[in-house]
Amino acid sequence: MKYPQIIELIEYKPRQFPPDKIDYDIATKLWQEYDEKGKKIKVEFPTPKTNNKWQFTSQGWVGYIPITPDFHIILKPKVPLHNLFGMLEYVYNLKSFRFLDGLVNCESLQEFYNCLVNILAQKILDRGRKGFYRTYLPKTENLTYIRGRLNMQQVMQKPWNVKFKCDYQEHTANIPDNQILAWTLFIIGRSGFCSENVTPRVSKAFHLLQGLVNLQPFKSSDIVDRKYHRLNEYYQPLHALCRFFLDNIGASHQQGNYSMLPFLIDMAKLYEKFVAEWLKINLPSNLRVQEQEKVDIIDDKISCRIDLVIYEVKTRKVVYILDTKYKLDARPSPDDIHQVVAYATYKKCHEAILVYPHKSTNSINQLVGESQVRLRSLTFAIDSDLEKAGQSFLAELIKYVD
Repeated sequence: MKYPQIIELIEYKPRQFPPDKIDYDIATKLWQEYDEKGKKIKVEFPTPKTNNKWQFTSQGWVGYIPITPDFHIILKPKVPLHNLFGMLEYVYNLKSFRFLDGLVNCESLQEFYNCLVNILAQKILDRGRKGFYRTYLPKTENLTYIRGRLNMQQVMQKPWNVKFKCDYQEHTANIPDNQILAWTLFIIGRSGFCSENVTPRVSKAFHLLQGLVNLQPFKSSDIVDRKYHRLNEYYQPLHALCRFFLDNIGASHQQGNYSMLPFLIDMAKLYEKFVAEWLKINLPSNLRVQEQEKVDIIDDKISCRIDLVIYEVKTRKVVYILDTKYKLDARPSPDDIHQVVAYATYKKCHEAILVYPHKSTNSINQLVGESQVRLRSLTFAIDSDLEKAGQSFLAELIKYVD
């Protein structure tokens, strides 16, 4: 068996390769699909600037990219892997699912991915042994026998027709609850990132569902805010895992004959969502956070979205404007400052906060502009204990609350 060439890149850390180690056509494909279009990996061709070597730099993405069947790239996080999982726990509401506890001991991204896949496949198989959720769905069909309610109007209009149009209720497992599971397993199977030990279990779970449901495409957004009750509540953790995979598999895949899909996590979006979800749980009860609030600058022609807006519950007053920045910069950039101050001014808020993921970021705390907006840069560190970092961030955040 021929194994693919695999190279590893760490977020924002350039890595160089001799010209004869990377095929020119492969590097060109990588540049076209993941630099020029996707901005996920900065690709620099051999020049005197790079000491006549290939230079690749991951641009804040974590995951696995099969460029061709023979050349794969692993994008590793700069944060500890158990912290990456800790962030995902909050973002995908996995924190209360105890069957995931063992993932904190995973030592590689591949092991982490395969553990999650294995958990999902095994839980689906367990559900299959107990019975998949079924419900009654209305169905209309032309039958040679009477079932349910007979459409008498058609019988009177076409008495010679040997088939009867019947409206009836069908007890079926071919419903979104199960279709979501099948579609997710289908996408996972195409990812090409499953280990030899996990692949058979994924195939077995998929074929189990394939005999019960039609394969329907789903997006992760289709899973958000689904309603659960006592008859299907056991689907909630399964769908949470499905949302993780649907969010991060195949998002940048190009159309074509190549069936393997990339597995990619946008760390900037993950960080923003993590901070939001952490605040929802840990903010004082008199405050609430709103994500991605849309504001119309000029009617509905020019609009923007603010990362996080924190309101006082009783008065509905805007207390803080937060803008998360997943960057390595030592100081906030002028663009970052202008943006968050503009948001605060528009919302008539006196507290504008730039949130960074690393302790090395130099802090800012000063009043700016005629509106006397207090501009601060705070750190919600993700390279250490997340809960301690969160409490430290929260204490600094609410320091100036009235």
